[in-house]
Amino acid sequence: MIRSRFENQLHRLNNDMILMGALCEDIISKSIELLSGDSSSAENALSIYQKIEQLERDIEAQCLKLLLLQQPVASDLRHISAALKMVYDLKRIGAQAAEVAEIVGAGRIQSEKELAGLHVMVDHVLGMVTTGIDAFVQEDVTLANQVIKKDDKVDQEFDTMKKRLIAYFSGEDVDGEQAIDVLMVAKYIERIGDHTVNIAKWVIFSITGQLDGDVT
Repeated sequence: MIRSRFENQLHRLNNDMILMGALCEDIISKSIELLSGDSSSAENALSIYQKIEQLERDIEAQCLKLLLLQQPVASDLRHISAALKMVYDLKRIGAQAAEVAEIVGAGRIQSEKELAGLHVMVDHVLGMVTTGIDAFVQEDVTLANQVIKKDDKVDQEFDTMKKRLIAYFSGEDVDGEQAIDVLMVAKYIERIGDHTVNIAKWVIFSITGQLDGDVT
């Protein structure tokens, strides 16, 4: 009976983690939709971030309740502890996506080449968030490692973006505001990738008990 109740609570925790991941995917998508001129997405992004903040508090409360009242065994303890750590990174993903929405919403980014590069980066991190949450719920180390590996592509795209902007600044008729906005958005997306790597590392910890490398 006690174990059944505990498993139901773990199931609710997993469902809320899935929901928080879905909200992160949604806010990332909304932030980049502004590049296509969808001005309504800015307000939507803020509303989604508020939901992410509330869900973070709810999940933290669930985790603490499970830890204090249920006396979980080692594997369950790692699962709950990992969730407690992961919600911080999910919240940071939401916050950085909201920053992207604010910058993009100013409407200064017009270069088709830079827009395409940002879309590629976003596609990568969206997949990483989805895979990271799937890895947690399914307790799948292979999926977690896929997230970590894919971050290399995000970093490569960010380096390419920086090189293009350096070349752009050396030319004539430079739009400094647009270039700075592109760089800031690209950096925020790159940081979202870093947070998904943190999530993947906590997933691996929850399964193996080993935390491989520093969590940034």
